[in-house]
Amino acid sequence: MHEPNALIGFFLVLKGYAVEVIPAVLFGFFLSGIIHEFIPTAWVEKHLGSKGIMPIFYATLTGTLLPICCWGSLPVAVSFYKKGSRLGPILAFLVATPATSISALIVTYRLLGGFFAIYIFFSVILMGMTIGILGNFFKFNPKKIKEEACPHCKEQAAHCEHRKGIAGRVKSILKFAFWDMPRELGLEIILGLILAAAVAAFLPIGHLVKRYLHGPLAYIFSIIVGLLVYFCSTASVPLIDALIKQGMNVGAAFTLLLIGPITSYGTILVLRKEFGTRVLAFYLSAVSLLALGLGYVFSLVR
Repeated sequence: MHEPNALIGFFLVLKGYAVEVIPAVLFGFFLSGIIHEFIPTAWVEKHLGSKGIMPIFYATLTGTLLPICCWGSLPVAVSFYKKGSRLGPILAFLVATPATSISALIVTYRLLGGFFAIYIFFSVILMGMTIGILGNFFKFNPKKIKEEACPHCKEQAAHCEHRKGIAGRVKSILKFAFWDMPRELGLEIILGLILAAAVAAFLPIGHLVKRYLHGPLAYIFSIIVGLLVYFCSTASVPLIDALIKQGMNVGAAFTLLLIGPITSYGTILVLRKEFGTRVLAFYLSAVSLLALGLGYVFSLVR
């Protein structure tokens, strides 16, 4: 009897996600095209493919500043991967980019206060660095794009002086951004959107919130919902504010604000496809445990 209404609700949620996510994905595709065209493989190998902490720090800091969500960060991360980046910086980038942004920090400051905003910023840095450092212990070989050589100077065609000029570069950017990358990630992103809409439409989130807002179970609730439901780092701040005002454990609310934006279905599917099940399991476990620990500490020091 209620199936038509449920289906209508599903398609409305899917439409809302599409309106929110698709522009970010397209922007991410475009950035990946620019990276492919203008950033040489040697530069990526030097700054993101070398050993040590600095490549992870660069990836984490870049991720916190870029104004894109997890969906938009996926093609950028895959581009770095194909250029020769190690696994650690890629995972750090995938953590830091969706977890916060300048706009998210401003909204957090306005609604939840300065301490909350500062704490989440440094928490994201800590999470990105920790997961990046641990990620580099995986035995993993970067996947490199076979770049064509210029017939004139034998250098990489994308970066030599014999290109066709502006028109040639624009064509190369657009081809990689809106043909190569959609073929690589398009199916996973679409499937991720459908799964996210299905969970949001059919899972009784309101009932769960009312029942498990208080006490230690709130942390378990935050981890489960954070893994199942996609939250934008900026748009989710008012929701977190509302949950806290209704009596939700502030540490659990902080945990939810961290996990939700980082673990979209798109990220899960792309990680599994590009890096394998072991890396995906590590990523989700590390994100959950670190968010849980940081949330609990926040409840103590706030």
